[in-house]
Amino acid sequence: PAATACSKGHAHTLQRQPRTLTTTLGTSWAREDHMASAERERGRGASVEHCVYAFDALTSHFAGRSPPPPAFPTDEEYPLFVTWNKRDRRGHTLRGCIGNLRPQPVTAVKDYALSSAFHDRRFPPMKEKEVPSLECTVSLLTQFEGGRRWDDWELGTHGVWIDFVDPANVSRNATYLPDVPPEQGWTVRETITSLVRKAGYDGPIDEALLGRIELTRYQSTLCKLTYEEYEAIVARRSAGGR
Repeated sequence: PAATACSKGHAHTLQRQPRTLTTTLGTSWAREDHMASAERERGRGASVEHCVYAFDALTSHFAGRSPPPPAFPTDEEYPLFVTWNKRDRRGHTLRGCIGNLRPQPVTAVKDYALSSAFHDRRFPPMKEKEVPSLECTVSLLTQFEGGRRWDDWELGTHGVWIDFVDPANVSRNATYLPDVPPEQGWTVRETITSLVRKAGYDGPIDEALLGRIELTRYQSTLCKLTYEEYEAIVARRSAGGR
């Protein structure tokens, strides 16, 4: 499936089918897609079962078997991301994050769980011995809408997706999920500055450049689950519990 990845600071590189896009991902088609799927985006949101399904996909991959069927409704579509973090005494370290800004069947959590574990280009493929230290986050994105200008969004509420043509006439884009700027302690302007750099532009970021930005803001529901919590759920499931 098409994907989007996050780096240190949870930056995201945009991709769509059938190949990776590192420069252009026009906001026009995206806004139409998300408006058309507005009713689907008002669905149930992220839940523990989405994270369980991601862990099922990963552990089943290492075991060489098919994962059990998802325990959540499968009739919804969302733009979505799956993030793996490694936990240690010092806290959390990003291990992989891939998703898609186009609405996907919610069962694509399985595909992005594996993509973020094995195909995030900034990290080597995950090894089975790392699984016990993992925490999974599933983010289902909703409420996409165009901003009036680059700063027309709220910290802690919105994810932001910028699309612009630089002075050399190169199209560029980048996105951050809603939780990233608060985690990094960034202001609105610092977030946009970081996104512009993430998009690959290294020239001056002045008012003229900021004026070129088309901004799309969005919100998300997310759920997190550690491997220990996953094991407990699997044990209850095996014992016939819920």
